[in-house]
Amino acid sequence: MWKDMPIADARDELTSLPDQLSRTHGTVTVTRRGKRVLAILPWDDYEALVETLEVLSDEGLTKTLRQGIKEAKAGKGISWAKAKRTLGL
Repeated sequence: MWKDMPIADARDELTSLPDQLSRTHGTVTVTRRGKRVLAILPWDDYEALVETLEVLSDEGLTKTLRQGIKEAKAGKGISWAKAKRTLGL
């Protein structure tokens, strides 16, 4: 969920934004003269985006991911219990 906020309001509310975002699981778009100029989002969301971009920018990882999705759709997966046993967890 996006919430638009003028830059002046963002400046005034900056210290309360982490609590607001953790409650709403949202993102604040900061605007200047009605144009979006910044996005403020929870750190976990930022890390997830960066990790996704890293995977998608790596041809080998993307190929492995696509293969895994294809196999999962075909029902070729293994149970979580079996995976843990295989990994010795």
